[in-house]
Amino acid sequence: MAERFDLDKLVADLDTGKQPQWIIDHMRVYLQSGGKEGHMFDASFATPGMKHLPTLLLTTVGRKTGKKRMTPLIYGVHGGHHIIIGSKGGSETHTGWYFNLLDNPAAEIQVGTEHYKVRARVAQGDERAKIWQHMLTVFPTFGDYQTKTEREIPVVVLEKQ
Repeated sequence: MAERFDLDKLVADLDTGKQPQWIIDHMRVYLQSGGKEGHMFDASFATPGMKHLPTLLLTTVGRKTGKKRMTPLIYGVHGGHHIIIGSKGGSETHTGWYFNLLDNPAAEIQVGTEHYKVRARVAQGDERAKIWQHMLTVFPTFGDYQTKTEREIPVVVLEKQ
């Protein structure tokens, strides 16, 4: 993973439902280690100088297929809840997992070695603004992604069940 990724290709791949190899590799390490590795993701291959970022594995149920879908995502914690951002690299379209959660907000997450059942909701208004500012401290690039798109990037709150 020494090479910098092409964001436009990544978004195009995600638009077709194809997971880039580096995402597959990250999930494999995370799962095979039981979460002992992969939780803190080395993002420097994508953005030189970027720190290790906290990642979780989100499992949703596909709204079209009914099959479980897993995605590694950068997360933060705010108000005792895990927070994920539906940035899709600043694409004009929402990411598939976001639509899955809108259709069925029941999901599962793995955070390091811990597993939780969660219920997702989309933050709105003042709550969204506060959480968005917090998430910019976790991964400032979310701000760059927002400038690339006219859609409001969703801020998703995952509440443990």
